[in-house]
Amino acid sequence: MSTNDDGFNQRGRNSLPGYLGIVFTQVQAHEVRAHLPVRGELMAPNGFLHAATVVALADTACGYGCVANLPSGASGFTTIELKSNHLGTARDGTIECTATPVHLGKTTQVWDATVKHRESGKTLALFRCTQMVLMPK
Repeated sequence: MSTNDDGFNQRGRNSLPGYLGIVFTQVQAHEVRAHLPVRGELMAPNGFLHAATVVALADTACGYGCVANLPSGASGFTTIELKSNHLGTARDGTIECTATPVHLGKTTQVWDATVKHRESGKTLALFRCTQMVLMPK
């Protein structure tokens, strides 16, 4: 299954993904790719990339992957658990994320994501989230 990446970029345009500047380059059933230019507004007061910026990129990539894999009849999803291990940080350049599914069930999905600094190739974070598939009542 392949989806329209521009549609996903438009989907988040007027919400947090758009505000942060997240750009989706691939949204497919088994892989989602996105990137985000590092800029001053995304930094923590200590001058390093804010951890919440990294989490927002990874969680959004996993969420869009979940949308691309919703079972028939589902009305949406919600994240019920997330975990991130931060291994590094960035002050400039671009961070990029690759998200892949671990479990695509009828009631839950589990996704892993890796966030890297594009220019150095350094892994900045490992991320895992569980999403609950929402069905109409």
